[in-house]
Amino acid sequence: MARKAFDGVTVLEFAGFIAGPFCSKLLGDMGARVIKIEPPGFGDPARHFGPFPDDAPDPEKSGLFLYLNTNKESVTLDISTATGRELFLRLAESADLLVEDRPPSPAEESMESMGLGYDVLQERNPALVHLSITPFGLTGPKSHWKARHVNTFHASGEGYTLPGGLGYTM
Repeated sequence: MARKAFDGVTVLEFAGFIAGPFCSKLLGDMGARVIKIEPPGFGDPARHFGPFPDDAPDPEKSGLFLYLNTNKESVTLDISTATGRELFLRLAESADLLVEDRPPSPAEESMESMGLGYDVLQERNPALVHLSITPFGLTGPKSHWKARHVNTFHASGEGYTLPGGLGYTM
């Protein structure tokens, strides 16, 4: 069997819904070992979006979730506990890449506020590549702006190129 581009690479995914999981899916499709971390109870938000077989919502049968999470291993961790954070750090020690989508500091859900910031991760694994997916970056004047997918889609200019968008002519 032919080797894939990311064979031997371990990715730790601490992201939910679409952007981060899609990024990790592509890495998994190219051979990386992807370990997805989900919070207890609710899980990844994508679990609650369809399509569902027979239109019967079931977090184990979401078409969106299943598509985005092929080629992944999964673990449930409660990062709000000391044990959960320590287990996360142990996983990070053996990973090559971390894909996360937490908001920048000082938000309560930021990596830093959870004790999992860049400095802590680098201390545990100096070779870890930390990929942070946020709507407007981790620093800068708009870094604390909140956004939904439609905001970032249109902020990118893509909405301008579509039929019905500004500047589109038939």
